[in-house]
Amino acid sequence: MKRSAKERIGLSGKDGPPKALVENLGEFVDREVLLEGWLYNSRSSGKIAFLLLRDGSGTVQCVTAKADVGEEIFAVARQATQESSIRITGMVKKDDRAPGGYEIMVSNVEIVQIAEEYPITPKSHGTSFLMDHRHLWLRSARPHAILRIRSTVIHGLRDFFADRGFTNIDAPIFTPAACEGTSTLFETDYFDSKAYLTQSGQLYMEAAALAFGRVYSFGPTFRAEKSKTRRHLTEFWMLEPEMAWADLDDAMALAESMIVAVIDRVLDTHMQDLETLERDLSKLERIQKPFPRITYDEALAILEKKGKTIEWGEDFGGEDETVLAEEFDRPVFIHRWPKEAKAFYMDPDPEDKRLVLGVDMLAPEGYGEIIGGGQRTASLEYLDSQIEAHGLPAEAFEWYRDLRKYGSVPHAGFGIGLERFVGWICGTHHVREAIPFPRTMNRLYP
Repeated sequence: MKRSAKERIGLSGKDGPPKALVENLGEFVDREVLLEGWLYNSRSSGKIAFLLLRDGSGTVQCVTAKADVGEEIFAVARQATQESSIRITGMVKKDDRAPGGYEIMVSNVEIVQIAEEYPITPKSHGTSFLMDHRHLWLRSARPHAILRIRSTVIHGLRDFFADRGFTNIDAPIFTPAACEGTSTLFETDYFDSKAYLTQSGQLYMEAAALAFGRVYSFGPTFRAEKSKTRRHLTEFWMLEPEMAWADLDDAMALAESMIVAVIDRVLDTHMQDLETLERDLSKLERIQKPFPRITYDEALAILEKKGKTIEWGEDFGGEDETVLAEEFDRPVFIHRWPKEAKAFYMDPDPEDKRLVLGVDMLAPEGYGEIIGGGQRTASLEYLDSQIEAHGLPAEAFEWYRDLRKYGSVPHAGFGIGLERFVGWICGTHHVREAIPFPRTMNRLYP
């Protein structure tokens, strides 16, 4: 049975008007409610004060008429400063002209705390200033819209995998070895030894996939990359599914369906937030299956036509990815990469031993790689040869080698960076906007 807004927030049965959330005002039309929130903005016109209250679920205009509330309450309403915490009691009225379609006709105003002079004003502020005040900037319309969408993306991803029988398995944050070289790992003391902050939960998901069949991890990952591009963070969140009895094509099909499902969910539930962000909806609405799939060699040919020469075997840089993505109106898969460009655990292409069965997905509009993955080798002999070729410490991978000793099977998966995905959906300029408290080379505060 569907619960009322009052019941959903656990306030049923208390004396006085029911508490309501801005997002649920439609359930209380022509009824008196209590709203608790913060003063987003205000203006006064003689004997009427217009208070814009935000409560986290939305904003609503509260009309305070001196003739209705009296001199004392009217004075209280005018006393409130930007971001003061307040309680407002009033009648909910439907008004299609109002933001959100409703207004509150105020009968009482209570100030819980008068805010000091608020540092973030309607005037323009520099990026550094806003990042220094990120703890307050979250209250503003733009970051608020982005982070609401981020929350829906997270729920959408989890629901997508739950609906397909995947088990959520947590990967460790501390790892015992530098699996792919130490240059981009954060090292930390771990009692009498060294440990590293994880770059990926993938190896652990391979172990979990051979126990549960279809699994995913979702958590923070860390990269000590000395990069100042708009696509990079030192701490970000990554979701990594892994499937036993699966190949490269299975991984691509899963990734494609996942992207479409999550974007559809955002379009269904966040039109107002996307409007706040002035997002071009047509670019999201065209994200439908199938996504184009090209090989590494075909990608090289496209770049060459565009005047960009890359030596065979090299990875693509950010500018190269942007040029490639411009050729398509939706994400594009680039698969079958040179062995040198991908990690040691990738399965070789049986038709060309120079290649591995890896894949990257590039997002359109210059957002670059948002997914990387592929088919993992099931061969112990080949894995051992790659561990040696990459100069990795063999003893650190004994447990990983066991996966090829005891019931090894074809398996595949990928990782998707949450912030790049959210940044693309929201149309942000920099990936730092897509995480509540970004960490970059130069940013560890607040």
